Amino acid sequence: MSKEVAQQIFKEVLGNYPTGVTIVTTVDAEGTPVGLTVNSFASVSLDPLLVLWSIDHKVSSIKAFTEGGKFAIHILAGEQQELCKTFASKVDRFASCDWKLSENNLPVIDGVFAVLECKTFQTVEAGDHTILIGEVINIEKLEKNPMLYHRREFGPIPESFYSLVK
Repeated sequence: MSKEVAQQIFKEVLGNYPTGVTIVTTVDAEGTPVGLTVNSFASVSLDPLLVLWSIDHKVSSIKAFTEGGKFAIHILAGEQQELCKTFASKVDRFASCDWKLSENNLPVIDGVFAVLECKTFQTVEAGDHTILIGEVINIEKLEKNPMLYHRREFGPIPESFYSLVK
């Protein structure tokens, strides 16, 4: 199997794996907020509280995330599709949402399902990405339902999923 074919099948397989959707934010060396949409997010450890996500080496803000020492992971609410698209685009991302700097000097977006403020615990080079492992130093959670990403589509978790846990 050629590399190109394997990459295409890989994308198709993982595109069929449902995930949540996050926006990760930090500030750059000048104190300017930066952020991007990320679905490569997972929990790692309960003791200490660790999470991970990965960033493509081609992303223009990579140094802000890999050298900044801290970041905030926003787990998006089901109705935040436009915010998800905005942070995946090249526009002025923070102009289109309400946000503030936290006590940890991290940009925190209003109205998301949850925010995990993290200090960088470890970075790992892995192929064309860097994996960032963060130690959670603050958690905020709203009474909302999170977003789901599946087959290049995103939106609220279907109501039928909730009947399964009752």
